[in-house]
Amino acid sequence: MKVNNAEFIISAVKPEQYPGEGFPEFALAGRSNVGKSSFINKMINRKSLARTSSKPGKTQTLNYYKIEDALYFVDVPGYGFAKVSKKEREAWGEMIETYLTTREELCAVLLIVDLRHPPTKDDVLMYDFLKFYEIPCAVIATKADKIPKGKWEKHKKVVKETLKLKQDDEIVLFSSETGMGKDKAWRILEKYSHKL
Repeated sequence: MKVNNAEFIISAVKPEQYPGEGFPEFALAGRSNVGKSSFINKMINRKSLARTSSKPGKTQTLNYYKIEDALYFVDVPGYGFAKVSKKEREAWGEMIETYLTTREELCAVLLIVDLRHPPTKDDVLMYDFLKFYEIPCAVIATKADKIPKGKWEKHKKVVKETLKLKQDDEIVLFSSETGMGKDKAWRILEKYSHKL
């Protein structure tokens, strides 16, 4: 998909703030600092629509990005790093769970992991959660450019085995530096959205 128009719409924390157009939505889940903002920016050919932060745990809301008046990327708060109180973490957890389990417009979740490292315990929990609620998902393994090409398959295997990835869930090796995996990621989104 060629993207000419992309805009940040709203930071939502509760359902009444979610946009109402009924466009397909794709949530991006992953630990803090895994490259979700860089993924969004690469997918839409923009340098800094999604703000990347050197401070992990900066995203504390559901950030809606409208693409081509056709779909939304929804950046959900990263897990793992954020230096916040237990109470705040629980509130986020509730917000994310409400969104993922009740939002009818949600077509699929893109679970963003770092190809260089095995998925974390939190990644595994998120994947299990998505499977439990039968939410379609695909795994985007970022930072592929940081690994020699000859080792891609080995790292991919580690990701698959750690998550116990189901056969029909796709994994995309992605690089926000080189754009590798971008076309495949768009194909997956188109497959899941049916409306594009």
